[in-house]
Amino acid sequence: MPASRMFDTVLIANRGEIACRVIRSCRALGIRTVVVYSEADADAQHVRQADEAHCIGGPRPADSYLRGEAIIEVARRTGAQAIHPGYGFLSENADFAEAVEDAGIVFIGPKAASMRKMGSKAGAKELMQAAGVPVVPGYTGEDQAPARLQAEADRIGYPLMIKAAHGGGGKGMRIVRASAGFAAALESCQREARNAFGRDRVLLERYVESPRHIEIQIFGDAHGRMVHLNERECSAQRRYQKVLEESPSPFLTPALRHAMGEAAVLAGRAIDYVNAGTVEFIVAPDGGFYFMEINTRLQVEHPVTELVTGLDLVAWQLAIAAGEPLPLAQEAIAQRGHAIEVRLYAEDPEAGFLPGSGRLERLRLPAPDAHVRIDSGVVEGDTVTIFYDPMIAKLIVHDADRPRALARLRAALAACDIVGPKSNIGFLERLARHPAVVGATIDTGYLDRHLDEFMPAADIDADLAAAAAVVRLLEQERLAQRVAAASNEPDSPWATADGWRLGHRGGRSLALLHGERRIAVRAHGAAGTYRLTVEDRETTVEGARLDGDALSLRIDGVGRRMRVAAEPHRLVVHDGRRRLQVEPVPLYRHEEAGAGAGDDRVVAPMPGRVVVVRVAPGDAVAAGDEVAVIEAMKMELSLKASRAGTVAEVRAGVGDFVEADAVLVALEAE
Repeated sequence: MPASRMFDTVLIANRGEIACRVIRSCRALGIRTVVVYSEADADAQHVRQADEAHCIGGPRPADSYLRGEAIIEVARRTGAQAIHPGYGFLSENADFAEAVEDAGIVFIGPKAASMRKMGSKAGAKELMQAAGVPVVPGYTGEDQAPARLQAEADRIGYPLMIKAAHGGGGKGMRIVRASAGFAAALESCQREARNAFGRDRVLLERYVESPRHIEIQIFGDAHGRMVHLNERECSAQRRYQKVLEESPSPFLTPALRHAMGEAAVLAGRAIDYVNAGTVEFIVAPDGGFYFMEINTRLQVEHPVTELVTGLDLVAWQLAIAAGEPLPLAQEAIAQRGHAIEVRLYAEDPEAGFLPGSGRLERLRLPAPDAHVRIDSGVVEGDTVTIFYDPMIAKLIVHDADRPRALARLRAALAACDIVGPKSNIGFLERLARHPAVVGATIDTGYLDRHLDEFMPAADIDADLAAAAAVVRLLEQERLAQRVAAASNEPDSPWATADGWRLGHRGGRSLALLHGERRIAVRAHGAAGTYRLTVEDRETTVEGARLDGDALSLRIDGVGRRMRVAAEPHRLVVHDGRRRLQVEPVPLYRHEEAGAGAGDDRVVAPMPGRVVVVRVAPGDAVAAGDEVAVIEAMKMELSLKASRAGTVAEVRAGVGDFVEADAVLVALEAE
């Protein structure tokens, strides 16, 4: 019997992109959807797209999306027969899954007993080892005394990884390369785990150098059947957070793919797994693979599996939860073409990937088609809040092979434009062209070791700067033509903006601001033909024509075509490889007195909660000393003194919620 006949109404216990994703599959099956939302999400897209929505509390997750009893009560009131947990929040909470079942409602996911076996990384590792699944040597014991952990770390040897025993998403993980650094790393890891998961137990394991991260999607049904849907490679990571995911893995051989698939199914059978799950492995350069964990939920990167298999994994989840057998046997699961996913975030890569928030004044994403898929929980005009993960959208591409998929990805990224909070689009564009990605040699630590390779070049591309100046000139000329046409003397040379002077053509000056850098431009010419001096470089431009958002021109005799986003206070040009964003500014600006002041204060870079205060009034600090730590958007941000001095005031305490730019620590004036 189809799932649509079993479930009339499904409640989605999540928000954002995954809630919208589940709504889409339910709608295709004729299933009515109910969602819950926090006060911060009253106008969110999942609220607008669902058939019914209920507010369950304040903006903090603990006051809303983590309130299992409130979610179950909404399911009872609305007659929902099943609850889909999405990912994050309560999706891997065994107590919640059990409470849902006890309420007579179907939990769309694995059994609580299976979750509990995987809820502890330590217990999971021991269970997998007993089942014959390869595991990395380490320590998973209950004795968590610092001295015991130090001794076990010294026994295992370095490099070594400390991992939170409960949780995931890259939280509560530290690499230690020498015995002397273990104690400090342990303290930091335990604090982060305690804040993120409520428990600070850790496990230790040998750190595999230059590893690949490869995961296998599994599905089990209530009839004892288990299959895998092949692999996804997630080796492009920054601080254990996945940045680019793809399927199939360019690293795996057919033999290794088969062996890992069998090991994943074996792992699933070891815990009597039902519904969707992901078995994650770390893979050494020699092809040796080791069990890491099972994520007992759908993964953020599941779309790449959907695109290469042609399957709707949420529909599979619904059918299996309704008691149906697996739709396909192992040998019937296809693998067609290549798919890649990246995540667009509101964050600033040049400021240490500081999460951002604010209204999406402009959100331009490529139009979905047979090769491009967009999964998003926001639209233009929505707000990225400080309370949740700052993901804007997932961009997924598919084509016949990996080189074509990478080309699709680059083209899709070039079509993206975001105004409001800063975004990681430029970073992703550089990632998609980097030799380590193109050549499929990237390992899980490469981004952290070579992050500077993915940052913007110090020098501004001269052709892009010239193109930006040309767009500005063409806009000025168009405006002047409109003004002249409306005047009493439309043909007067005095009404033009082409630098005309009696007897000769004069020059025009422009100023463009790129970050903190001011670009001076001097232009001679008009009507698409110019001689430009951009800073110290002279350029000849001919045949410039602006048609909508397309700029075509010849720069020093070479024909170029660029994409343009032109607004009154912002200009972006993109040549298909690189983009330049500038702000037209007055030729002369008065710099405010006192610029650069503020060294006497340590301020919050964004709203957040204070989790550590390391100083008190009267303490002496050196430049670079950590004075406080705040938690915002699921990240810990270390705040440091910009100069040496004596602490005059501490204006926030542990647990305080602070706004952006709030002064946390003040130093005595020099």
